[in-house]
Amino acid sequence: MQYIKHISRTRLPWLLLLLFVIFFEGCALIFQHVMNLPPCVMCIYERVAMLGIGFSALVGLAMPQNLIVRWAGLIGWGISSAWGLKLAMEHVGYQLNPSPFATCDLFVTFPSWAPLNQWAPWMFEAYGDCSKIVWQFLTLTMPQWLEVIFAGNLVALAVVVIAQFLPSKK
Repeated sequence: MQYIKHISRTRLPWLLLLLFVIFFEGCALIFQHVMNLPPCVMCIYERVAMLGIGFSALVGLAMPQNLIVRWAGLIGWGISSAWGLKLAMEHVGYQLNPSPFATCDLFVTFPSWAPLNQWAPWMFEAYGDCSKIVWQFLTLTMPQWLEVIFAGNLVALAVVVIAQFLPSKK
């Protein structure tokens, strides 16, 4: 745990977290634009949660040795991961328990000050059905994999946060 505390104050783990986000965002764009799998509203919101992790990684990467900056990155990472997990769980519910009474929105809703779907429709415009299973790998659907990914992020974050409270070795 001392090692984890030490490396959290260096740029390498923050860079790895950012590369992790770039990889998964790249996969999402390949699914959308190469494999022609239409993203749904929940997919777009999950994508934004993943970008929140990426932004948090950039914050931590900027100055990981600074306590305030490091904690800002950790808090952002936690909020984005928890929000992503909540969204993925809701999305799995739409897919595995379809109901005409529980459906996702037809259109993405972003704040008027950040209409991402208008700024970058190739990345943030939704035109798929949330309840439709369009891809599976090792019997898990895409939102089920996102549950694994976001939960894994929360576990990794918990280890890093716990390490922050350990006394430093002299």
